[in-house]
Amino acid sequence: MDRRHFLAAVAALGAASGHARAQTRAIAASPEALARLAERLLRVEEDGLDPRWYDLGPATLSDPAAILRAAGMVMTDLLHGRAGVPAGRVDLRRDTAAHPLGPWLAQITQSAEPVEALDRAAQAGPEVAALKAGLAAARARALRPLPAVPSAGGTLEPGALDAARVPALRARLAATDPQLAAHPGTGEEFNEALVAAVRRFQSDAGLEADGRVGALTFAALNRSPQHQVDQIRVALDMRRGLAPALRERRIEVNVPDYRLLVLEEERVLMDMAVVVGRPARATPMIVTRLTAVQFNPPWGVPQRLAKEDMLPRLRRDPQSLAQRGIRIFRWIEGELTEIDPMTVDWRSVHPDRFPFILRQDAGDLNALGRLKFIMPNGDDIFLHDTPERQYFRRPDRAFSSGCIRLERPMDFLTLLLDGMPGWDRERADRMLASRATSVASLRRQLPIRLHYSTVTVAGRDVRIRPDIYGLDQAYARAMESRAPRVPVAARS
Repeated sequence: MDRRHFLAAVAALGAASGHARAQTRAIAASPEALARLAERLLRVEEDGLDPRWYDLGPATLSDPAAILRAAGMVMTDLLHGRAGVPAGRVDLRRDTAAHPLGPWLAQITQSAEPVEALDRAAQAGPEVAALKAGLAAARARALRPLPAVPSAGGTLEPGALDAARVPALRARLAATDPQLAAHPGTGEEFNEALVAAVRRFQSDAGLEADGRVGALTFAALNRSPQHQVDQIRVALDMRRGLAPALRERRIEVNVPDYRLLVLEEERVLMDMAVVVGRPARATPMIVTRLTAVQFNPPWGVPQRLAKEDMLPRLRRDPQSLAQRGIRIFRWIEGELTEIDPMTVDWRSVHPDRFPFILRQDAGDLNALGRLKFIMPNGDDIFLHDTPERQYFRRPDRAFSSGCIRLERPMDFLTLLLDGMPGWDRERADRMLASRATSVASLRRQLPIRLHYSTVTVAGRDVRIRPDIYGLDQAYARAMESRAPRVPVAARS
């Protein structure tokens, strides 16, 4: 509604108020207070909500009872979250019973200044002030159209000459990078100043800051600023109606932020980088407990990985897997028998009919490294060491086949073994040095949650990670499609 229509609705409110009071239970708020409430309802966008969801049209805003009813719906979404818990999001720990609506709705219907109750509800939840400030800044950025950068032509390398893409790249970065905007330069050479601006952009976008403009950087450059607006709206809604935080020691893995934290109440005991599943092999959201650790684990290659990744390698070089300690087995007359890869015509093996089982012996080349941390779940996901240490130096770390690779597995093990009789770092070192496979059950089985939060807050700073699995987009659709929930108090 524009301001002209709003003022007309406010003018009508006084005349309508006496009629409405005669037909409904007593309304404590004056017409002026209801007008202030109506004006606040039109600003729910600053809370990440959409006025269209609450039928905030001229008819509603000229009817005191309708204003209160809309305020009750907004209040419900502010306290309990609009999207509820979308399918598959077991990581969202909502507890609406911990946030009873009754007292809040009573303040809407019985208060002389109901807008104050709505403002308090809008501030409920962790990190809301920083997120709302970030949302306002993102909306301001989204109002400025950004030049597109053509992506056809492959990776744009530093020093390259490109008459189409380099000027477009310069224009796009100068629109958001004050340092480049001060001295943008000209020409078609991807020069040092422009490479430096690309690195700054990549760092802010959570990409590897190598100055090369490849597919991921092109996608980030051409992503609509509205995406960040939607991500912050999702972040605000995800923080509403939360269950109280666990007081016991716990493990939190934020998948799109590529971080593992060990927390005790709100104190951080450990913080490390992790590698998670690439989009084609997404790490699922899981809530469970860590139950055991396996020393010197063998690796049973998952069948999907064997068919999609290993079979092409065997076709190119049948001995390539043997060089990494991977052995091939097949059931023959009821017995699991090892197969010489040189005796198989791998080009004739169809992925849909793959009769082989691949196993990698424990050792330095093992894909799981020297440690595997076990947690019961239906997706066979676990945490583990890895010999591929190079990925931890990258800001974007979605490279695994779904499991979680740990930057500092020995430090993690030491924390888990703390307080277990007969166990210390020295004994763990001896177990690893023996190269024998063994399992130790954990006395203290910590809760672990694999969750998805692309927007994180540190102080007043809001950091936005790429939505690598599209779960923010799915959540935003759930917010948009959810029918208005009319509170019982409002209906009555």
